[in-house]
Amino acid sequence: MGRYVMNPTVRALGKVGIRTAFASEIETVGRKSGEPRRVPVSLLFDDQGAWAICQHGLRSGWGLNISANPNVRVRQGDRWRTGTAVLLPDDDVVARTRSFAPHPALAPFARGVFAALESDPVTVRITFTDN
Repeated sequence: MGRYVMNPTVRALGKVGIRTAFASEIETVGRKSGEPRRVPVSLLFDDQGAWAICQHGLRSGWGLNISANPNVRVRQGDRWRTGTAVLLPDDDVVARTRSFAPHPALAPFARGVFAALESDPVTVRITFTDN
């Protein structure tokens, strides 16, 4: 679902300048190629950085890329922010996904959407290194 429907849709919208509150982009450095790799993700921003759920953990390309090189960029609105990403396998993924809901009443819905798309989720903390 994510790979063949959500990711291409978010990428296509981004190319024409349409941003959605439900997804942003993370840019990692390819662990083999060394080239920038972008993938749509849901991000929850705060003052110091952002939270993400790597829905397939170390079975996903971007999760493996972060393990090899934690330097990332994330799109926050129309601005690219630089940061350092850390995989947090001991974080409570269920509680974290509920925090992505825009309103507490929608927390079960947010959790359901994440659960439908994930296989081996890991929380990712991105700390901004720019100002």
